[in-house]
Formats: sequence, structure tokens, C-alpha cells
Amino acid sequence: MHPNRVFDWQDKSEMLHFAADRSFAHIFTASNDGLFVVHAPVLVTKEGRIWFHVSRRNRIADRLDAQPLLISISGRDGYHSANWYVSENQVPTWHYETVEIEGVSRQLSDEQLVMLLDGLSDLHERRHSPDRPWTRGKMAPGKFEAMTKAIVGFEVDPTEIRGTRKFNQHKAADDLAATIEGQRGVGRDDIVAAISEVGGHE
Repeated sequence: MHPNRVFDWQDKSEMLHFAADRSFAHIFTASNDGLFVVHAPVLVTKEGRIWFHVSRRNRIADRLDAQPLLISISGRDGYHSANWYVSENQVPTWHYETVEIEGVSRQLSDEQLVMLLDGLSDLHERRHSPDRPWTRGKMAPGKFEAMTKAIVGFEVDPTEIRGTRKFNQHKAADDLAATIEGQRGVGRDDIVAAISEVGGHE
């Protein structure tokens, strides 16, 4: 997380909502064999736990159960040219938002793994294919069950949630206005929206 406290994201429910909305994470752990990371879709449960699955063939799979994990989820990000500022002696920077979640993992049961897969597909089918959503009922009998044997699911009950939203909200009004104009000039309306969300002026 960025050391400047002005960029701190404090609301944990907002951060979990962000994680649920982004729904894709970098998941890190370490062992005597070294450092490991897996990139996986995540589901945030109603209880605020993080569920995810990995291939059993992934080298991290045997190093996840009952281990401390760090889950990193990124959102909007973008470059900012120093030329866009009004003030002199500025440097380029990078706008970004991210959430980190820590906790000890627990392997999901077979039933929970199916709940995870159904939950993920339901969430994203409603977003991307609402008229003709895919369900596992469209698969041949037994095929889904066979494929689930190739993956393993995990749950993390967060012990710590922290976030950063760094969108020049610490800048003076004229430089913040110039930030917005510069980002609009390169078509980054998403960064402009983020500036407004963190308390900047649009």
C-alpha cells in the first residue's frame, strides 16, 4: 500500500465490494520451496470470505491449504504526465486502486467447490450474457463432475483488509483540475470518474 495516508481506503465493506466486482486476483504464498503466486477468479461470499479455485496441476495447489495468503486485487490504473500540471517542478506519476486481503486458507469441500463454480458463473453470466446465461445444466451428464476433479477450491476468512486509491486527491485545486483535463484528453474517463469518487472535483 502507498505510504501516504491520504490515499488510504478505510471502508472494509467498500473494499470487499470492490473485490467482488473486480473478481480476479493475484494470490501469493511462501514455503520452504520458495515464493508462489496464482492468478484466479474470486468470489466474495455473503459472510465476506474469499473463495477461489486452482488447477490441481498448478505447482501452488499443494501449498495453499492452512497457509497464510496475500490476495491482491487491482482496479483502474493509468499514467499521468507531468506536462499536464499547472505547477512547476512536478514529476510523472501513476494513478491506481488496489486492495490487499490477508488470511489463512482452508480447503473447500466438494459441495462448496460446486457452490463456488455456480456462484462465479451466475455472477458473470448475468453481466455478460443475461439473455442466454450459461449453466452447467447445458453440459453432458457427468462431464461437469469429471472436470471438477481437476481443480481444488479454497476459502480465506480475512484477518486484514487494506486498500489504496491514488488519484491525485492530494493535489491543489488547479493541479487537480489539470489532472482531470489531462486524463480526459487521453480518453481516460474511468480515471476522471475515480478522481470524483475519492473526493476530487470533476
